[in-house]
Amino acid sequence: MTTSRSPADRPLVVQSDRTVLLEVDHPLYAEVRDVLARFAELEKSPEYIHTYRITALSVWNALAAGFPAGAVLETIDGYSKYPVPDSVAFEIRSWAERYGRLRLAREDEGLVLRADEASLLDELLGEEHARRCLGDRVDATGVRVADLDRGRVKQALLTIGYPVDDVAGYVEGASLPFERRETTIRGEEFRIRPYQQAAADVFHAGGGPAGGSGVVVLPCGAGKTIVGIAAMEKLQTHTLILCTNITAMRQWIREILDKTTLTEEQVGEYSGDVKTIRPVTVSNYQILTYRRRKTDEFAHFGLLCDHPWGLLIYDEVHLLPAPVFRVTAEIQARRRLGLTATLVREDERESDVFTLVGPKRYDMPWKLLEKQGWIATARCVEVRVPLAAPARGAYATSNARDRFRIASENDTKNDVVSRLLREHASDRVLIIGQYLDQLTRIAQRFRIPLITGRTKQAARDELYEGFRSGEIPVLAVSKVGNFSIDLPDANVLIQVSGTFGSRQEEAQRLGRVLRPKTDGGPAVFYTLVTRESKDQDFAAKRQLFLTEQGYGYEIRSESGGEDADGAADRIAAGVDG
Repeated sequence: MTTSRSPADRPLVVQSDRTVLLEVDHPLYAEVRDVLARFAELEKSPEYIHTYRITALSVWNALAAGFPAGAVLETIDGYSKYPVPDSVAFEIRSWAERYGRLRLAREDEGLVLRADEASLLDELLGEEHARRCLGDRVDATGVRVADLDRGRVKQALLTIGYPVDDVAGYVEGASLPFERRETTIRGEEFRIRPYQQAAADVFHAGGGPAGGSGVVVLPCGAGKTIVGIAAMEKLQTHTLILCTNITAMRQWIREILDKTTLTEEQVGEYSGDVKTIRPVTVSNYQILTYRRRKTDEFAHFGLLCDHPWGLLIYDEVHLLPAPVFRVTAEIQARRRLGLTATLVREDERESDVFTLVGPKRYDMPWKLLEKQGWIATARCVEVRVPLAAPARGAYATSNARDRFRIASENDTKNDVVSRLLREHASDRVLIIGQYLDQLTRIAQRFRIPLITGRTKQAARDELYEGFRSGEIPVLAVSKVGNFSIDLPDANVLIQVSGTFGSRQEEAQRLGRVLRPKTDGGPAVFYTLVTRESKDQDFAAKRQLFLTEQGYGYEIRSESGGEDADGAADRIAAGVDG
């Protein structure tokens, strides 16, 4: 965590507002970036200096993942050019000291919240927001908590700066004996990778109350589904798995049947089409949040509470809909595993994930998995194009939101798509975007199939299978392609438009081409951006994710037109050497 270099030759500057500046061109950049990511959040990533911020939540997540406050202080002190401001060191120690001062445990007559000092409990009982979730005081340091308030108490106390160590344990759920296969149904050898097993072990924590809730962060293509299966095998209990869509649900079902001894009679689908509850049931967030009118109750919330589940798995937990948090607060007695490629939430509810699903228990740097050969090597390229002449007048006179859409749908991008399709004629190419009109024009021009939210599931499955088999070499997809589609041979992705500055979307889209290729070849992730526009502004925000994970990216400038050759300039933003 330290370096023998003189202070003047170190890469960090730690500032009193808890921002940390990291020099990109420094020889220690990659080493320091990987450590910083464990306890700080990346905010800006221009060419030469990247800005991180240390927050209470980032420190508490680090502590939960086994990275102590002493290591945080040692890192920033050992790599900093200047002395770390006393206020920053004080805040980090203060946050760390609060972690574990409150413990929620099960005592003889129910749940009790224990403070390490009576004065702290006095302080909490004086907070109206927290007081509403707390019951009668049992002694100087303890207060009762109703089982249904277990999640709400943790939310309320985190809001006022006190994370709760929940060691109250879990219901075991109904028993479900099964084994993991060594040879899949398809006849392939199956071995859990070391990092997948480590993630499951950390989550399980020997079956004791210290484990059983938390989030595993791994890149798309790294096998988060296998981590879920490994957790299921350890617990041997009825399991509910919640996914983003039907395609993801059916992929989970296929993987479970292929890699375990569970049978079709034990694994069910609960969706808009089929509502079968079995010992392992796979559902999606849409069905859980369905209601006829806004004033109605959520018709399917009973699925979460009315069955003896011993484990809940939240796939793509960063997308957990806000209404589900309400029920998640009420089912804290179940073990909960969140799986995600990024903990960034666009609604900034990361603290709810921390309290209601669990803290980050395990993560692995994307570039490390790439170096070990578990995910494909990826090259990220931003292609900047001019705005098509007919759209310039409308862009100049529009509001900010409309300007973003006009720039995103810029028809000049289609000429670049044409050139890239010629350049990658022998590759498997996905074209993905935000706007259906834009994607429809591209699909018609290049005579390629298009999958959108309106495409029926049977047709989607047929097109995905055609792409997997090689019968369909190029496929266009809308936002439905962001999540949990298993297309392992896709090695080129062309992003023609995105959702404003969504870092989580950038993570998911890059992940579509990260599964290791059968030929060991690299992947390419292109983002087409309208130069000097709102589109370019938001692209810079999305690329924070790429930098955070250690990816360099190239910027190419295209003049437009079918035969534009383009000029490429290497931009030192997260370049790993």
